[in-house]
Amino acid sequence: MLLRPSLYAGIQKELVTFKVAIDEELSLSRDELKELLAYPDENLVDIIREVGFQCDLCARCCTREFNDHVFLLEEDVESIRQIDPEMIEPAPYYELCDQHGNFYVSGYALKTKEDGSCIFLENKRCTIYDKRSFICRLYPYMLHLEADEEGNVEWRQISGLNLHGSYHADIDDEQCTKIAADIKNYERLFLEQKIAFFEKTKQYFRDKKLRHVQGVYDREMRNYKKGGEITVFVYSRGNFREHRLK
Repeated sequence: MLLRPSLYAGIQKELVTFKVAIDEELSLSRDELKELLAYPDENLVDIIREVGFQCDLCARCCTREFNDHVFLLEEDVESIRQIDPEMIEPAPYYELCDQHGNFYVSGYALKTKEDGSCIFLENKRCTIYDKRSFICRLYPYMLHLEADEEGNVEWRQISGLNLHGSYHADIDDEQCTKIAADIKNYERLFLEQKIAFFEKTKQYFRDKKLRHVQGVYDREMRNYKKGGEITVFVYSRGNFREHRLK
């Protein structure tokens, strides 16, 4: 989780630990945003051209087994709400939990069916294809720092390589350039949303005299997995929206 356990007892020390951790997260996210914007467009274009990904309509990318969840940018959330507001839910892997057991997360995700497939997937086809979310339009291309199985952090440009789709199709320079621009735009918006979430949470916790408590986080998650209820505050449009989940 975000915070390391405090070595000292007392609310004041925990609040200090919280502040340092949030400031560190903000600094890391801002640095990553700068590095993202500085990443050479021509490098990304070359990778896209070389991979030459082509969808073969297997729909494996639309399942939790392969992609866990679809995180929604703010513009995606508004688009999905217009289709059906019940089709979104708090994104998993909540970043924080306060001393009262309330969780905080940086955005929404698409709901999935019981079998783990996207709520909008029918017969291996997207039922909202023209209005699908930003990341779905870009997949499998992306550009962000991510740790591999051995913990080495590096830039990742392609997701699910060799797991689905076909490769080495001819993609002209104009299309490669557009895909590259869209990738960087998506990752920029994602990082800006993450930064805004931590900035809002830092101020909100200070004003409400809240603190992150890892022990409470773990306890509430155990209860939730056993069928209990939790409260999740989702960051959206500059504010938190409260949700009760069971």
